[in-house]
Amino acid sequence: MRSDELRVGYQRAPNRSLLRSLGLTDAEMERPFIGIANAWSTVVPGHVHLRQLAERVREGIAAGGGVPFEFGVIGVCDGIAMGHEGMRYSLPSRENIADSIEIMVQSHRFDGLVCIGTCDKIVPGMLMAAVRCNVPTIVLTGGPMLEGCLGGRDLSLISVFEAVGQVAAGTMSEEALGELECAAMPGCGSCQGLYTANTMACITEALGMSLPGTAATPAVDANKLRLARETGERAVGLAREGISPRQIVTIEAIRNAIRVDMALGGSTNTVLHLLAIAAEADVPLSLETFDEIAETVPHIAAMLPGGPYSMERLYRAGGIPAVFARLLPLLVDLPTVSGYSVYEVAARARVLDDEVIRPLEDPVHAAGGLRTLRGSLAPNGAVVKAAAVPEVMWRHEGPARVYDGEQSAMAAILSGQVREGDVVVLRYEGPRGGPGMPEMLSPTSALMGLGYTQVVLVTDGRFSGGTRGPCIGHVAPEAAVGGPIAFVEDGDTIRVDLHERRLDLLVDDVELGRRRSAWVPLEKELSGLLARYARTVEQADLGAVQR
Repeated sequence: MRSDELRVGYQRAPNRSLLRSLGLTDAEMERPFIGIANAWSTVVPGHVHLRQLAERVREGIAAGGGVPFEFGVIGVCDGIAMGHEGMRYSLPSRENIADSIEIMVQSHRFDGLVCIGTCDKIVPGMLMAAVRCNVPTIVLTGGPMLEGCLGGRDLSLISVFEAVGQVAAGTMSEEALGELECAAMPGCGSCQGLYTANTMACITEALGMSLPGTAATPAVDANKLRLARETGERAVGLAREGISPRQIVTIEAIRNAIRVDMALGGSTNTVLHLLAIAAEADVPLSLETFDEIAETVPHIAAMLPGGPYSMERLYRAGGIPAVFARLLPLLVDLPTVSGYSVYEVAARARVLDDEVIRPLEDPVHAAGGLRTLRGSLAPNGAVVKAAAVPEVMWRHEGPARVYDGEQSAMAAILSGQVREGDVVVLRYEGPRGGPGMPEMLSPTSALMGLGYTQVVLVTDGRFSGGTRGPCIGHVAPEAAVGGPIAFVEDGDTIRVDLHERRLDLLVDDVELGRRRSAWVPLEKELSGLLARYARTVEQADLGAVQR
């Protein structure tokens, strides 16, 4: 065992002495040491309950014959950080989380690892650390929040974001907004729809890195406590069996995860995070893989925000095991951390609601829920959640309205400066130019709340998984490095074609060359972490990983 490096032999007497100061017994000195990376905090709704789950994980580790060692991991609540400077720190936190777990695992020579997290960048960071360290690892995601309710209407966080636009439009009073604000989020867990946190939980289960049923089980369901106990026990088994993350997270496992993502119509952020996880695992993955799989996997679950169903409904319908059962003809049989293979998990599952998880022959859409676009405006690619775009807007051509930053775009939207048919170009919000590639949920939700139906938003930043409508993000190269998006001017015609996977700026090469030669990049005063991040981060089509 790895932990023998710090506890075997007379030379390790000082190390053992420190371990004994923690209360370890002679018997425990012989058992597998299992680290628990816990993102519990009292500031993130998706994490506030993780201390209780960690207690059950510790019990499971002890019952399985291991010794648990728990340590803390940071976590940003993207919803609380949304719409202000704090959002620039969210994506950089992913690398911080991966680095901090690597430091703890390698310094203390753990034989195994349990990662407990819920929200947007925390789970991806944990998966990156797992494949980087390649120590036997299992992930316990904290589970979704229950739906809110007001006047018989089911609510989620996006209900509140979009209501801001309704207040600006004069169709909702501030008093009504206050009532909605108090009712939408009834307790702990990740935001209720298939937004980034829940999509990444589904991806983790689909990769085979968490126990069957983990992703969709609500945070407050007693089954989550049982899963926590079983996760702890299984962590010891993985350590003893020597089953490492790179044996689980293979290229075929990633392809399976993408198939599940396409079937559910998950967040565009999964593209960014799977690229980063694959890079850590030394697995070749590109945007073309997502396109290829999207053509072969139908979209079979109309999940929030593009459809009516919450994660709670997915859980009642059978969760990810039931999705496996539906997709069985399209999946590859692979091992998972549970000890069951993908096909075995599917064989043990049942689809309990055909409306939520539809048959392959009766899908919501014939092709997968995500699409990547290329063209003169995005030579290296862009990403759109096609499942959340009305089909009437799959083709659109309109004049550009250009804004250098989220705040100016938000002010223009709320003051009525945007017109139906416009293509809002929101730039200098990419990995380097943001920096941190902040999410644009506030502008997209304002557009929805104001009632716009024919406005496209294009950005080199990101979108929340809660974004719906014709919103195209991850434009690469970004404006800050001289991508074509930097040269768009007000009134230029932009053409979007989701059928053909195209995003084009209809300006001739001579004019673009003139603009390029006169271009002066927008410079921002940066310090600390953001300055270091901007110097080292790659473009979105490479997962925004740091060099």
